[in-house]
Amino acid sequence: DLDECAASPCKENQYCLNTDGSFSCKACEASCVGCTGEGSEKCKTCASGYMKEDEKCTDIDECNLPEKVCTKENQDCVNTSGSYKCVCSEGFEDKDGTCVQT
Repeated sequence: DLDECAASPCKENQYCLNTDGSFSCKACEASCVGCTGEGSEKCKTCASGYMKEDEKCTDIDECNLPEKVCTKENQDCVNTSGSYKCVCSEGFEDKDGTCVQT
């Protein structure tokens, strides 16, 4: 078997998987920017919104940072994978970018 992966035939955000007589390109984890294999522990660098923790790229919970990310009145922070979103608190709705009582 010829190791086609030695020539790095895959795109930037993929890793090469050598198979018998061939190869396939697999997508890196969403937490990675470039990778050497499957899983967040194989990231070359962590994507924005992720940090290296115990050799893996793990999501940063922006909602638990000391500095508040959702600063508008009656607004709550919801952590998402690699990011966060600001939503109006219960009993409030977004009206032109302001959370007003429903």
